[in-house]
Amino acid sequence: MSLRIALIAHDGKKADMVRLAQSFKTFLSTCTLCGTGTTGGRLRDEVGLPVERLLSGPLGGDLQIGARLAVGEIDVVIFLRDPMTPQPHEPDINALVRACDVHDVPCATNLASARLLLAQCAGT
Repeated sequence: MSLRIALIAHDGKKADMVRLAQSFKTFLSTCTLCGTGTTGGRLRDEVGLPVERLLSGPLGGDLQIGARLAVGEIDVVIFLRDPMTPQPHEPDINALVRACDVHDVPCATNLASARLLLAQCAGT
């Protein structure tokens, strides 16, 4: 069974997510991927990865991922957060990160932790 990875990035971090995915494209192409709307679209269009696109984060995409995580359908979360920009859906973001903690699902929230987590998952 392939790893089920959720990919999320705030607007100011979407380009970083694309570069990260390009670096790990071979590994990510073996995984089952889902992502919030725009992030998923960019990963599909710019990297060529098959990403199931959920709603945009502010429209409930973070909550959709949290719900899947809570029932064991997500193994890893990569959520590149922009700590310098206020987010109108901050409670949803906090709920998703909390769900990762409650359900013991690894969650990387910056590039350094995302690289380490993906490298570990890829076995490199």
